[in-house]
Amino acid sequence: MIEDIGPRPGDAPAMLNEEGPWGPGEDKTPGDRKGGERRNPWLQPPSRKPRAPKEGGQPSLEELIRRGRDRFAGLPGGGRPIWGYAIVAFVALWLFSTSLHRIAPQDVGVITRFGRYAGLLKPGVGLTLPAPIDVVTPVDVEKHRSFDEPASGGANLLLTRDQDLVNLTYTVNWSVRDPDVYLFNLPSDPEPVLRDAAQAAMREAVAGMDLGRIVSGDQSDLAARVAARTQQLLDRYHAGVLVQGVSIRQAGLPAELADSAKGIDDAKAAVQAETGKARDDVSKDIADAKVQTQLFDQAYDAYKLAPQVTRSRMYYDMMEAILARSGRVIVDAPNVTVQVPPPPGKKPQAQAQAQQGGGQ
Repeated sequence: MIEDIGPRPGDAPAMLNEEGPWGPGEDKTPGDRKGGERRNPWLQPPSRKPRAPKEGGQPSLEELIRRGRDRFAGLPGGGRPIWGYAIVAFVALWLFSTSLHRIAPQDVGVITRFGRYAGLLKPGVGLTLPAPIDVVTPVDVEKHRSFDEPASGGANLLLTRDQDLVNLTYTVNWSVRDPDVYLFNLPSDPEPVLRDAAQAAMREAVAGMDLGRIVSGDQSDLAARVAARTQQLLDRYHAGVLVQGVSIRQAGLPAELADSAKGIDDAKAAVQAETGKARDDVSKDIADAKVQTQLFDQAYDAYKLAPQVTRSRMYYDMMEAILARSGRVIVDAPNVTVQVPPPPGKKPQAQAQAQQGGGQ
C-alpha cells in the first residue's frame, strides 16, 4: 500500500527547472552570456570548416597534412609513409655495393673479415660478404716502384776495405710479390723499411771491396750483390716485396778529396813509370851478362884444349883493341918497322901530307 505523502507543513514549495542546471534551453547564442547565466555544453556550435589560405599566404598545418595525404594516397599501402620503402631500398643498395667488387687487371684484392685475413680476389668481378663484415683492399702487384739513395740527392759516403771513402749513389727498383703479406707486415709507407735494408746491404758490399775496384772496375757485380742481399733481408722480415734490381748512378771520390786524389794518382803513375824503366834496365843487364857468360865459357873451353895458343890469341885481341884507340905506336926493337893501321875514321899521316901538297 503506497501512501500518498504530500507536502509537509513548513516545507518550501518545490520549483521544477525545466531548463536544467545550466540555464535556459533556448540559448541560441551560446557564445554570449546573459546576466551570468550558465552555458549548456550540449548546445555547442558546429565545427567550422578551415578557411582556404589567401593567395600568396602561408598554408596552415592542417592544409599541409591534407595535401601530403592526397599526394601519397595512390601509393601501395593506401597512403602509408614512404620512409619504410626508402630504408629498404637503401639497405638493398648497400648490400649490393659492398658485396660485389671489381678488381682491376693489375690488382689483387685482399679480403679481411672483421680485420683478419680471409682470402684473395683475382682480377675480375668477385663476391664477398657485405661491409663491415668483409672489406676488400686492392693492391697493385704489377706496378714497378723505385726510390733513390740518398733521397735528398746529396753525397752518400761509404767506407771501403782499404779505409777510403767513396761517394756512391744508387736506385732500388721493387714491386709487390705477396699482397697479403705486404699489406699486413709493412706500414702504409713501406719505403723507410726498404731503404734501411738497401743501405745495410750496400754498406756490407762496399766494406768488402777496394776503392779502385769500385771506382774503375765493373759495377754490375756490386749492384747484383746488393740486390741479392737486400732481397734476403726483406724475406727475413716477411715483407712480401720483390727487389727488381739495383742500378748504381755514381761511384767516385768525394769532392773534398778530388784534388788530393789526383795528386796521388799522378805520383802512382810516376812510380809505375820509373819502376818499369828500372825493370827494363835490369832485364837488359841480365841479358848482357848472359852473353858475356856464354863467351867466357867458350873461351874457357878453348883454353883447356890449347892453353898457350889461347893465351896468345887473347893477348893479341886485347892489344888490337887497345891500339885501335891510340894514335901513337911505340916499338922497342931495333931495325923493326911496324905498319899499324890508323884508327877508324883517321887517314895515315903520309896520305894526309900528300893530299895537302896536291891541294897547294
